[in-house]
Amino acid sequence: MSHLTHTLTHTGESGEARMVDVGDKSDTHREARAEAYISMTPETLKLVQENGLKKGDVLSVARIAGIQAAKQCGNLIPLCHPLMLNFIGVDFELQSEHNRIRIESCCRLSGKTGVEMEALTAASVAALTIFDMCKAADKTMCIDGVRVLEKSGGKSGHFVADRFVEERGKTA
Repeated sequence: MSHLTHTLTHTGESGEARMVDVGDKSDTHREARAEAYISMTPETLKLVQENGLKKGDVLSVARIAGIQAAKQCGNLIPLCHPLMLNFIGVDFELQSEHNRIRIESCCRLSGKTGVEMEALTAASVAALTIFDMCKAADKTMCIDGVRVLEKSGGKSGHFVADRFVEERGKTA
């Protein structure tokens, strides 16, 4: 089945919002990776790299914020299940050639439902934290490119974003 033909799972027959019942699903190993980008001036990126901002070590604080956010996803997104995550990782790549920071998150668990929302939340909140810590130096920052890179586990199988984009282009 094409990724584009899936039906929405968080709505009932008459369109009302509902939480999906995962009680009968089997536990499987599940993993998701997501990314986000935050663009800034070269001067701000240099301050981040050199720990030159008054608020402190931007990337360490953003990593902790991303981890905390993934753990709170079930409280933030109304129809998400609260999950017992086994692993949350948040990493950064300073891309001076593009005046931006790439954020990549990874979430893992053994459970009945996927962890895409947790990975997306981790990457997004890490980006927001960088914005918060740098806003005094740079009000022009822009967060974009938030997406799921990869997910595995469960009955929908393995999804890789760039591979899906390539496959979608072939069938269009």
